[in-house]
Amino acid sequence: MSNVPADLKYTEHDEWIRVEADGTLTIGITDFAQEQLGDIVFLELPEAGRAVSKDEAIAVVESVKAASDIFAPVAGEIVANNADAAGAPESVNAGAYEAWLFKIKPTNADDVNALMSAADYEAKIG
Repeated sequence: MSNVPADLKYTEHDEWIRVEADGTLTIGITDFAQEQLGDIVFLELPEAGRAVSKDEAIAVVESVKAASDIFAPVAGEIVANNADAAGAPESVNAGAYEAWLFKIKPTNADDVNALMSAADYEAKIG
């Protein structure tokens, strides 16, 4: 059974979102997603300063099985990416909720309210 922390938000695309104290969003892929992908071998992450649209494909996770796009959960600006995770992509398999991929400063903070709760996400993944 996949681990789905109750304090995070989720997307249909199997990303998790943590709202930080300063209003930025930290984004990664869920435990369920990393289980489905298998051994992750490469991460392509968005550059800081990039403006992104909601649901835009902005990152790629490659595993031994497949390559998967990662989508922006909200519109905003990329403020950081996790170079440590990019340098050690297997860290996402080891700890999906510790190995964040990028951070977004949302254009509209209320957009976070439209994301899935942990209960909704658990229902989606069954």
